[in-house]
Amino acid sequence: MVKSFYFSRLPLIYFGTGKRGLLPGLIKKYGDSVLIISGKSSFLKSERAERLFDELKKSGIRFQITTVEGEPSPDVVDSVVRRYSSGRTDAVISIGGGSAIDAGKAVSAMMYKKESVQDYLEGVGTKDHSGSKIPFIAVPTTSGTGSEATKNAVISRVGPDGFKRSLRHDNLVPDIAIVDPEMTLSCPSDITAASGMDCFTQLTEAFVSDKSCEYTDAFALEGLKAISGYLLKAVHDGQDIEARSGMSFAALTSGICLANAGLGVVHGFAASIGGLYNIPHGVVCGTLMSATNRITVQRLRTAQQSDISLKKYAQMGRIFLGKENKNDGYLIDGFLDFLDQLTDELRLPGLRKAGIREEDLARIARLTENKNNPVKLTPEDLLEILMIRYI
Repeated sequence: MVKSFYFSRLPLIYFGTGKRGLLPGLIKKYGDSVLIISGKSSFLKSERAERLFDELKKSGIRFQITTVEGEPSPDVVDSVVRRYSSGRTDAVISIGGGSAIDAGKAVSAMMYKKESVQDYLEGVGTKDHSGSKIPFIAVPTTSGTGSEATKNAVISRVGPDGFKRSLRHDNLVPDIAIVDPEMTLSCPSDITAASGMDCFTQLTEAFVSDKSCEYTDAFALEGLKAISGYLLKAVHDGQDIEARSGMSFAALTSGICLANAGLGVVHGFAASIGGLYNIPHGVVCGTLMSATNRITVQRLRTAQQSDISLKKYAQMGRIFLGKENKNDGYLIDGFLDFLDQLTDELRLPGLRKAGIREEDLARIARLTENKNNPVKLTPEDLLEILMIRYI
């Protein structure tokens, strides 16, 4: 019997090499004056950026560019809104990684509101967003968060009383997503690795989520196949356009999956750590993925009542090991061993090396949510995961 499900709306998606050339014409649907938000990345210094901005000028589009460094904070979003809300802005365009896209998503939603974006954040603010916004176009330059396909913008404040929470509404899904793999060619290998592991984590967590359904499973499996074929190739040869295309597809697919099946404990850790420490999101996800899945599988095996989840782990083992005629136990253990090897090959730093203090581990475990994980993990389980990666 097919499970009941809800499927979120999607942006109008243009996928493929060269699709960035459609941007001037698509902007014209909304007007000729836009705000471009980008990360402080190598893209702005690339020839592709120069050519793209020349095309906008030739098309009579007036644009202003502002940059966002790292994950957006309420102060950053509020500052951009104050700076540009008094002028005419027909659309907001984000060209960058997940943080730039989240910043643009939030700015488009807050441009004509007087309050701080913090007032509308889940678990932090007290107001519900109406969903009103100015048109928003997302153009990713990394293959990671899949924010180009989601309805939430992640906003962080780092510190002892910090938080990492979402501004969320169905209407905040980008109006248009232009996913052009050529836009990721200038992404450095370390960011390619970290963002790729974020994408891998999202696909894995959505696949085994207790909110998954037949639709999200189908998407997740195709995304995981792309990860298997292209993640390491993209890290080792950033100019491999086939690998970049595969990873762009995987990231977009991960966004669709997380929007509809939710995420698990790894992203729970990322939220609790992200409020306390200024550590890149993908690094946190990547370094904790192996240990989290290993403990999750141990608890599933002990529970002896989550056959479906274990079979899904075996499916992932079949994809990443490339072996068919093996039993489920072999495939599951092989998948977990593969995650260990991948963590080492990508040289993902342990939590100590990333700058986390040992005395904060218990607090991080207490703050971490178990949402959508296929088995409930105890605070002791969560602390054990953190200790495994405290190297």
